[in-house]
Amino acid sequence: MIEHPTFDAGFGIYVHWPFCAAKCPYCDFNSHVRHKPVDQQRFASALRRELTHMADIGQKRQATSIFFGGGTPSLMLPETLEDILNSIASIYGIADNAEITLEANPTSVEAERFKGYRAAGVNRVSMGIQALNDKDLKRLGRMHSADEAKAAIKVAAENFDRFSFDLIYARPNHEPAAWRAELLEALSLAVEHLSLYQLTIEPGTWYQRLFDAGKITIPDDETARILYDITQEVCDKAGLPAYEISNHARPGAESRHNQIYWRYGEYVGVGAGAHGRMMTPDGRLATATEKSPEEWLERVEQYGHGIIETELLDQTAQGDEYLLMGLRLSEGIDVIRHSELSGKMISSTRIDRLVEDGLLERRGNRGIAVPTKHFAILNSIIADLASD
Repeated sequence: MIEHPTFDAGFGIYVHWPFCAAKCPYCDFNSHVRHKPVDQQRFASALRRELTHMADIGQKRQATSIFFGGGTPSLMLPETLEDILNSIASIYGIADNAEITLEANPTSVEAERFKGYRAAGVNRVSMGIQALNDKDLKRLGRMHSADEAKAAIKVAAENFDRFSFDLIYARPNHEPAAWRAELLEALSLAVEHLSLYQLTIEPGTWYQRLFDAGKITIPDDETARILYDITQEVCDKAGLPAYEISNHARPGAESRHNQIYWRYGEYVGVGAGAHGRMMTPDGRLATATEKSPEEWLERVEQYGHGIIETELLDQTAQGDEYLLMGLRLSEGIDVIRHSELSGKMISSTRIDRLVEDGLLERRGNRGIAVPTKHFAILNSIIADLASD
């Protein structure tokens, strides 16, 4: 077994299901709409081949977390998901207490299908709700209504002990009072975890075209900061503090899979457009697969994998990634681990200055963290720490 400074962060497997019923106008994820049925058995077989290849070039560790992301993985049949989980179990092994998460959209939530996912091994769902009123759902190009969203949350609660859902704020014409009321309603739905994202205009999306044409506007920086502050205030009072920039949870209900990313653990990424970070005999390897689902499928069937990019990360890259990912967490980072990854210590003088300015906090003898109230300027703090 290859030990490394963040070995104890766990070992995750990310499975990308790239298909959606429709493309949201703000989305820049690797998601694709297909108007003919997808050959799910063929894709499941290809995923097994790619998992086998990843295990051959990396190390076989028991999975402590598995995440089915997309796209819309809840468009998969439960039988397809079970087939993939069986492949992971036979190739890597799955820890008894592993977190197994499925992303779902309300339009694809059916009680019987959720029962099937639960029987297959899924023990956590994360739903893309995005808004709790029909007017804003229409603005966001979502296919479900607010009532459908609430019904989906109820189905999730009936079938899973753990569930989460996403909301987007700083939407077009979004008012602070409306966001506060919406957050309070979301928290009333017995949720233990919320992912709350500020809308950004991503290049290449329909929203960018509409924004550039002056057909939509989003809140200015001052209003967006007010919306962010409301988010922290309301969630803190409800007992769901931010444990990461955009994620709030009751203590113990954090997403263990995403914590592997942020703590710079190892994870294998399979499926079209998936990324991974895994240890090999030569060092930490970054991988990226072909984004087109059909081209990925052909590559896997021909070569045994769909990888199109690899990079052995040097110490500088590993240190930068650990800093970038770890300081997103309210728990912060371990400066000794950073030095073990990067081969150099962060300047104590620079840390002292940022602490004195209130932009950093010390955590014990080895830890530093960015106060939640300064997450909005996190990138500039990281740039300061990373500079030579």
